[in-house]
Amino acid sequence: MAESAVIPLPTLDSAIALAGQGEENLKLIQKQTGVQAVLRGQELHLAGTATQVDRASRLVQALVSYWSEGKPIDATDILTARYALETDRQSELQDLQQNILARTRKGQEIRAKTFRQRAYIQAIQTHALTFCIGPAGTGKTFLAAVLAVQALLKGDYDRLILTRPAVEAGERLGFLPGDLQQKIDPYLRPLYDALYEMVEPERIGALMEKGVIEVAPLAYMRGRTLNNAFVILDEAQNTTPAQMKMVLTRLGFQSRMVVTGDITQTDLPLHQTSGLTIAEKILKSVEGIAFCYLNAADVVRHPLVQRIVEAYDRQEQQDFPKGFKRPKPG
Repeated sequence: MAESAVIPLPTLDSAIALAGQGEENLKLIQKQTGVQAVLRGQELHLAGTATQVDRASRLVQALVSYWSEGKPIDATDILTARYALETDRQSELQDLQQNILARTRKGQEIRAKTFRQRAYIQAIQTHALTFCIGPAGTGKTFLAAVLAVQALLKGDYDRLILTRPAVEAGERLGFLPGDLQQKIDPYLRPLYDALYEMVEPERIGALMEKGVIEVAPLAYMRGRTLNNAFVILDEAQNTTPAQMKMVLTRLGFQSRMVVTGDITQTDLPLHQTSGLTIAEKILKSVEGIAFCYLNAADVVRHPLVQRIVEAYDRQEQQDFPKGFKRPKPG
């Protein structure tokens, strides 16, 4: 039997936030619940079966802390809310929505958008060494950088060190223009981008000149002991086992380290095993080390990125079905 419901929205900004750009949010709500959703001014009209209308109403209400204040809503917020309703985790959802981690220089809220991101943040806050493995766009590096900048500015650490291996992905460093630092900078750009979201570029420059913030290739870590530092190793899937062991053993007193990577996007030679894969195998059960895993559902970039990741995952399952042993490089 057909049912209908009308949800009043307090302001035009609320209606815009709930609908999303091009009404993408309404389309997703329809897809997730089977309901027909139409926005008329400041009223959301729902039509469908009793079950569909109830499901959609509960989903919209689960997002009320966002749209009631005109805050942007994206696909990840909607899917996380739906998951929370299905698993009876509404109280955790409220905590997730209300716990603002930080704000960007432009005043935008930074917070965990999925339960796995929330677990990742908690792991960083409670462990001296945290590994995070997941696909592009899941916030692995960005969330770690946010926590690192916060801790540095509060005085919890003397230095923030961001590093990644300068592995050539179809290009050779020798053919790039400029001196060594200019050749390396393109590999470190994602780390700079994360910093610029949080700190004024001029201040970053001053902190880098003082050595408080260091952005450097992994090779620069050899022979050092990193005391009272927050260290982020990005793109760890491109380390060799020896490089991974080297950087992990740099961890000094009063320091914290986060290692991030995507084991499905390794740029190492075919014969070379990833140091991240080896570290996961060796250190998985070591006390004091946390391993966190993000997947396509945690992608917080353009919605198309999530669909790309899912498409590749499906193809990988076809190429390597369950029970089939994937051949390892070398």
